[in-house]
Amino acid sequence: MDKNLWFLAIALVVVFLSIAGIRLFQSNADLPSPTPHSIVTTFKDNPQTSRAFTWYTTSPSAETILQLVAAPGITDFNRNDVISISGTTSTIDTGKGVMQGVHKVHATNLAPGTRYSYRVGSRADNGWSPPAEFETEAARTSEFTFINVTDSQGKKDLDFELWGNTLTKAFETFPDSAFVVHNGDLTEDPENESGWFSFFDRAQTLLRRYPLMPATGNHDEIDGNAERFLSHFNLPENGAKSSNLGTSYSFDYGPAHFVYLNTESKVKKQTEWLKADLAATKQTWIIVALHHGPYGGNQNDAVLDKWVPLFDEFGVDLVLQGHNHEYSRSYPLKGNQIVKDGDGTVYVVTNVAGSKWNKKKDDQFYHAVHFQNGKPMFAGIRISGDRLLYAAYDIDGEKLDTFTLKK
Repeated sequence: MDKNLWFLAIALVVVFLSIAGIRLFQSNADLPSPTPHSIVTTFKDNPQTSRAFTWYTTSPSAETILQLVAAPGITDFNRNDVISISGTTSTIDTGKGVMQGVHKVHATNLAPGTRYSYRVGSRADNGWSPPAEFETEAARTSEFTFINVTDSQGKKDLDFELWGNTLTKAFETFPDSAFVVHNGDLTEDPENESGWFSFFDRAQTLLRRYPLMPATGNHDEIDGNAERFLSHFNLPENGAKSSNLGTSYSFDYGPAHFVYLNTESKVKKQTEWLKADLAATKQTWIIVALHHGPYGGNQNDAVLDKWVPLFDEFGVDLVLQGHNHEYSRSYPLKGNQIVKDGDGTVYVVTNVAGSKWNKKKDDQFYHAVHFQNGKPMFAGIRISGDRLLYAAYDIDGEKLDTFTLKK
C-alpha cells in the first residue's frame, strides 16, 4: 500500500474511534442513574426549625429520601437515631428527550441551633449523596452574617469554575456566614442543563451546607417561564399569587426580614403583596433582594414607579440588586432624593460573581461608589443588633467598599 494511503487509513481509524468513544461517553452519561447531583439546600419555612433540599438524578424513578441525624460528622446512617423523610419526585425534559428526576424534600420539626449530618438519595446502589452537614438558626438570634453575590451566569464549565472560586473566597473571608443571597442570572441559558450542572458542581461542597436563596433574573425567567430555574430550588411559596411560585417570597432570619421580588414579570401585580408583606413585619431590619433594580445604571422604571414608594413608606434599609454587571452603591435615598444616613434606603449592585462584566455606565446623582474593576466580587453583610456592616471584596481578597447602617 502507498505510504500516504497507509497514513490516511490510520487517521480515518483514529477519527472513527474518537467519534465512537465520544458517543459511548455521551450514551453512558445519559444512562439512568440514581446518584444525586446538583444538590442544594434552601429555606422554605422557619430557618430555626426547617430546611429544604433539591437534587437531580438521571433516573426519574429514583426514590426521594432525606436521612438526617442531629449530630455533626456522621457518616454511618444505619443508626437508630437517623430520621428518614420522603419527598416528592417529578420529571423534566432537559432537552432532546432526556428526562431527569427532580427530587425535593422539606424537613420540618427540627431543633433550633442544631447541626445535622445528612445525605439525600435512594436505597438503590450508588443512590446516596456523600454525607454533608447543615445548621439550623439558633433561637433568639440577634446577630448573623450572610453573603451577597449576583450574576454568576456562564455557558462553559470554566465560567462556573470562576463562580465556585468566588463563593469559596467569600466563605473564607466570612466563615461564620449563615446563607447566601444571590441576585439572579445564575446561568446564561436556563434550558442548558450542562450550565446548571456546572453551577452546582463547582460550588457543591458549599451549596450542600449553606442555603442559597436566589432572586429571579432575566436569564432565569424568560417570557414568563421560570420552570427550569424553579425546578432546581425548593423555595418559599408565600409570595404574590400572580407570580410563578417561588419567584417572590419572604422569610425572617434573626432581627431581619428578607423580601424577594421578581422583576421579570407581573411587577404591578406584585405590588399589593409587597405592601401587605412589608406592613406585617415587625423585624428591626428590612432587606430586599431583586435582580433588575431602580438604582444602579440601567434602571428599571416599573420598579422605580411601583415598589420604591413602598420601600420609602415602610423604611426598607437595603436593596440588593444585580443585572448591571458593575459595582454600584447609592447614597441613602428617599423620594428619589439623597437623604441623610438612617433616613433612606441604600441600593447596591455587587458587580458579578462570574466572568461577564459590562462597561462602567455613566455616574448618576445617587452614586456614592461606582466602578468597574473587572474582577468577580462578593459582599459580606453582618447584622448585629442596631447595626448593619456591609463589606465588598474582589476574588483576590481586596476590600473595595464598606459602609455601616445604624438604627
